[in-house]
This record gives sequence, structure tokens and C-alpha cells, in this order.
Amino acid sequence: MKKIAALLCACLILGGCSSQNPYEKELDPKNPITLTLWHYYNGIQKTALDNMIEEFNNTVGSEKGIVVEANNVGSILELTDKVKEAAAGKVGASEMPEIFTAYADTAYELNADGYVADLSQYLSADEISEYVDGYVQEGMFDNELKIFPAAKATECLQINKTDWDRFAEAADVSLDDLKTVEGLNEVAEKYYAYTDALTPDINNDGKPFFGRDAVANYFIIGCKQLGMEIFEVKDGQVTLNFDKDVIRKIWDNYYVPYVKGYYLDKGRFRSDDVKTGDIISFVGSTSGIPYFPTQVIKDDNTSYDIDVIFQPVPVFEGGSKVAVQQGAGMVVSKTSEVKEYASVLFLKWFTETERNIDFTINSAYLPVKKEANDLEVIHSLIKENDIDMDDSILAGLDVAINTVNDYELFTSKAFDHGTEARSLLQAALIDDAKAARQQVIELINSGSSRDEALNQLINDQIFDEWYSRLKMELEKLI
Repeated sequence: MKKIAALLCACLILGGCSSQNPYEKELDPKNPITLTLWHYYNGIQKTALDNMIEEFNNTVGSEKGIVVEANNVGSILELTDKVKEAAAGKVGASEMPEIFTAYADTAYELNADGYVADLSQYLSADEISEYVDGYVQEGMFDNELKIFPAAKATECLQINKTDWDRFAEAADVSLDDLKTVEGLNEVAEKYYAYTDALTPDINNDGKPFFGRDAVANYFIIGCKQLGMEIFEVKDGQVTLNFDKDVIRKIWDNYYVPYVKGYYLDKGRFRSDDVKTGDIISFVGSTSGIPYFPTQVIKDDNTSYDIDVIFQPVPVFEGGSKVAVQQGAGMVVSKTSEVKEYASVLFLKWFTETERNIDFTINSAYLPVKKEANDLEVIHSLIKENDIDMDDSILAGLDVAINTVNDYELFTSKAFDHGTEARSLLQAALIDDAKAARQQVIELINSGSSRDEALNQLINDQIFDEWYSRLKMELEKLI
């Protein structure tokens, strides 16, 4: 908060916050400037963005002399590579776009090389204060606003209600059991036993219950729920906090159930694994709510319809209610001051409260302004405009907005090699757990009992070796 206050004070001192902005007179409707925007949105998100840009170009853009041209340049990874290539001036690379979507680590790296504009000089103190504080903090480097909050997300638990209902009745479990990480594991164990019993002539063929899209989020947010910030960044320096007891809880509640066959990571996304019937629940981004499958399609090509339940992300027993804050923001390239000013004009227009909610309704991203994160306001807007919105998507949006308002939203601050550090956390759980699970299956097929196989792959020595290896790899990196 001190950094935001300093930013607001600095903004008032700078001349750029005046309503009579000196760059305004350089805009000419008869000779419009073009702003290229690179993004990674697809499907309904791309459609929502395209519609809004068309509206801007036909209204405010036409009046002031600004034309925004939006281009999808692939996935977030492809977009990041292309921006870096453009910034470096590589042969065959496109010119640097005036605006591009980026996560904090990418913006941090490009900012260090001098390619990112400081947006605070084009925003007043009041304008900045309208945005969710955590979103503003994420975009601040050295007390300068370098990422404009535009489309954010958190995570929620997404459940195949149709298969859940059958299982819940048979196993005497309830949705309340899924409120904690430990409760989720207990339910997953019961689901494995329940599905194993469906084929009494085949042993050890129980099915996994659950999966996670971003396991690094589980690692980082789980540590935060348990009172430890794994990557603590102060004054540009990162400290690795790796308390063994905390990390053991992380291991016990993902690695262990995965090796036991209760969790799964198979398709590109966990929604794919729900669609094939391999799991019936997962934690994923709220921006993926519209993509929850409506059918399960089995290997024999038979299918059946399913409904969905959305719930808040589980929290460790005794831990704090913390959820991830994610979603790329808009970064403005350091170009001419008039283009930077025009870019901010567009982004301010794009995130005006009613328009921000409209984008949320049509894209499943979360509003970025405080005023817009109000379910009464959102529901009122839907009713007033007679918006035809799927009930399940609206229910998911309700869970997402409640999470923003009821949980502490957290994201690690950007630091050198931050992306690589997240990848190490992801691999340490996913890759190692997958390999151990495969060994369990091979041991069972070779004649070992399930308990014998699991005891070889899940024990204190295995954890100690895993912990020491990961700690050493992280220390080398940061």
C-alpha cells in the first residue's frame, strides 16, 4: 500500500495527470494514429475483445483520431516469444506492438531492457485508485505502473455434477467435504474405492477423482495459505523460503494422492480429462468456466450429458483463505509519448465500469475495477440489458467474484528467472509424481500388492530426497 500511495503522490506532482493533458492536442481525427494490440485470446474472449475494439474505433477512437488493430498471435508462450523477438529486432520479426498482453515475469524482463512505458504519468490518482489494489500492485515495478490491469482471473473448483451426485449418494460424501485440501484428498480416496468396487472382478482399477491445471499455483498458493511466501521479493531481491514442514504438506496433498491414483494429469487441460471421463473434478482458472464440457465422451464413443458445479478453491485446514491472482495485463511499449497516451486512453475506456462488466459477462474474465466486482451491479446489468447468459456460467462467475471479495488474492512478484522457478515447482510435482505412479503400476503388474508398491514409492526417504533436490535446484536458479 505504501508503494501505491507513493505512486499516487508522484502522479499528482507530474504534469501528465492534468485533465488538460499536453498530448491531447497532438491527436488529430483527420490524421489518426494506429495502435497495434497483440493478444492470445481465443473463442468467446476474442469475440468479446473484437466487438469492443470495433466500438471504440467507431466512437471515441474516431472522435480523437485513434485506431486500434488487434491481432491474435497464438498462445501466451508464442506471443511472449514474438514480443521478445520484436524487441530484440531479430531478422524477420514484426515491429514491436504498441500494446500487448503479458504476465508480470515477461513485463519485468522487457522493462529491465527499457522497452516498457511508465503509465502512471498518464493517469490521475483517482483513476488509479479505482482499480483493485492487488492488480495495481502486480503491475508496479520501482514505483512505476508498467502493467495496466485489463482481464484478470482466479481459480475455482469445477465438478461434473452428474457423476458427483451418483458417487456422493453411494459414498455418503458432500460438497462441504471439498472445502479443504485435506477433505478433497479424503473424498478422492473414497472415489477411487467406489470406482474400483464397480468392477469386482478387476483389482486396483479405481479411477482418479481430481486434477489441477496449474500445479505451480497449488505449490505457491498452498504455501501462502500455510503462512509462507515461497518466493519473497523485496527491493528487487528474492529470498527462497522453503520450510520443510510446509513443503511436506504440499507433497502429502498432491504428490502422494497422485501416486496412489487419486489424481490425474493426462490431457492438455483438466477439462479435457473431465470430457473423457478420466476425472470428475479439477481446479482451474475462472476464465475457463465457459469451456467446462457439457458431455462425457467415452473410449467406445458413447456419451452422456453432464451438468456442472462451481465451488471456491479448497484451503488447507487451519490455513488462510488465499487464492491465486492471475491473468495477463496490458503492457504499453515505450514509443512516442502521444502513442503511449493514446494507448492509455484506450485502456481506460476498455475498463470503464459498465464496459468492464460487459466484457466480463462475455469473456468470463474478472472485472478489474473495485466498483465492478459487485454481484448486485453485475446481475442488475444483466437484467437491465436482457442479456441471455447461461445459468452455469453465471453461477461460476458468482463463485469467482465472491472469491475476489472474500479471499486474499496473491501472486508472486516478478523476479529474475521467475518463470523458470515456477516451472521447477510444476515439474517437481507433476513429472515426479507421474513417474512414481507409473512405477507403482509396473510393480503391481509384476506381482507386488498395491500397499507394497506404494510403500516403495511413498516414504520419508523419498520425500527427503525430493525435497533436497528441489531446494538445491531452486537455490541455483535464484
